[in-house]
Amino acid sequence: MGILLVLFVAAVVPPVRAQDGSAPKAVLVTDFSYPDASPSHWTLILHRDGSGHFRSDRGKRPATDSEELDVPNQDRDVQVSAEFADRVFQVARRENWFNEQCESRLKVAFQGWKKLSYVGPEGHGSCTFNYSKNAQIQALGDQLIGVTQTLLEGARLETLLQHDPLGLDKETEFLMEAAKDGRAQQVGAIKEILERLEGDSGVLERVRKRARILLEQGER
Repeated sequence: MGILLVLFVAAVVPPVRAQDGSAPKAVLVTDFSYPDASPSHWTLILHRDGSGHFRSDRGKRPATDSEELDVPNQDRDVQVSAEFADRVFQVARRENWFNEQCESRLKVAFQGWKKLSYVGPEGHGSCTFNYSKNAQIQALGDQLIGVTQTLLEGARLETLLQHDPLGLDKETEFLMEAAKDGRAQQVGAIKEILERLEGDSGVLERVRKRARILLEQGER
């Protein structure tokens, strides 16, 4: 938890050089809030090498919410591909480290507040939006939400494996569809639970097959 707080603070204040005089390490923070969703708030921290941390807060689950499995609050290290991380930081560089007003102010459906923050040797900045007028920033927000969708699906699979193995059939089918259409991105970030499913003779064979396919996709 301590490292999460340090990195989050670093993302919203000017970078400070280390005691040895070296430049601060680059970090990009996505902070998402949507009171009527579950989780209602999450933070995803990424470094240039693809390492990072994810923390979510379920908040108060809406009474009219769907039957989708609610997962416990998450607080875990994550790893996305170096290629994906590189694309994320390239966008941050092209968009001047998010030093702009990126909210479109158009009358569009509320999609949740996204705050993108960067701090590193080149500078620092942040911007907040529901829907961005900048196509590159809007696309980046969607991609980072896609990574979070994958992480939450991984948590659902872990819960189902422990408490409702038969529920894995529907959930892995959904994850296959979401990975195909881009709603879930960086499937390799949940490699551990997919490997457990693939090797578990106690789950349905089609669940094991889907886990195997998703693992192969995550390696591409």
